[in-house]
Amino acid sequence: MQQRRVPGWLAGVIGLVSLLALWWVFALAFSPDRGTYTPVPSPFAVFGQLAEDGLGAYWGPFEVTITEAAYGFVWGNSLALLIASTVLLFPRLEPVIVQIAVVSYCLPLVAVGGIAIVVLGGATKAGDPSSTAIFLAALAVFFTTVVGALLGFKSADRASIDVVRVYGGGRLTQLRKVRLVAALPAILNALQIAVPTAFLGAVLGEYMGATDRSVGITLIRLQGNLDSERVWAVFLLCAAVAMIGYGALGLVSRLVTPWVLGRGTA
Repeated sequence: MQQRRVPGWLAGVIGLVSLLALWWVFALAFSPDRGTYTPVPSPFAVFGQLAEDGLGAYWGPFEVTITEAAYGFVWGNSLALLIASTVLLFPRLEPVIVQIAVVSYCLPLVAVGGIAIVVLGGATKAGDPSSTAIFLAALAVFFTTVVGALLGFKSADRASIDVVRVYGGGRLTQLRKVRLVAALPAILNALQIAVPTAFLGAVLGEYMGATDRSVGITLIRLQGNLDSERVWAVFLLCAAVAMIGYGALGLVSRLVTPWVLGRGTA
C-alpha cells in the first residue's frame, strides 16, 4: 500500500507552528522577574513590536545589506563557476582548485573580516554598501558553488560526450553542449544554498564596523540599548529575507530544470 506524502505547504505550516511553540516555551523558560531586561521575548511581543514599528522602519538598513549580499553573491558565484569551468578544460588543475576552495571554506570569516576592513575599508559614503561586507559575502558562497559545479559537470553522460567527440567537438563544445546542461541542476542547487550564506556573510562584514546604516550596525545599536524585542524582530526579518531569496532561486530551478522533477515534456 502506497503511503501518502504530506503536502509541502502543510509540512511548512506544521514546521512554522512547531517553531513558534518552541520559541514561546523558550521565552517562558528564560523569562525574568517583571520590570527587568528580557533576553528572549515572546513571539507575541516581537510581532507586536514589528506591527507597531511597521516594515518601513527596517527597510533602510536591510536595503544596504541586501545590496551587499547581492553584489557578493554575483561576484563570488561568478568566480566559482569560472574556476570550475577552467578545471574541466584543464583537468590537471582540479586538485589545486579543490584545495583552494577547501581553504576558503576553512578560513574563519571573523579573522578574514578584520584583515579585509583594513585592506578594503568600509562604505565610501553614508548609506553605501561596504566593500568588506561584499567581500565576505562573496567568500562565503565560493566553496559551495565550486563543489556543486564540479559535481554537476562530472555527472554528464559519457555517451553524450563521446557523441560530441566523434563529431569533432572539443572540450569547449563538450562543456557547452553536454556538461553545462547536465550540471545545471547541481549549479542551481548550489546557488540556492548560496543566497542565505551571502546574506549572512554580508551581515558579518557589517559587524566589523564597515557601515553606518545596515543590519549589522543596527543589531549592534539595538543590543547596546537592550532593546530585545527589536533585536529579535531584526532576526526574524533576516530569516524572512533569506527564505524569500532561497525560495525564489528554488522556483527558478524548477522552471529551468523541469526534468529533475519529472515535469518535462513528453
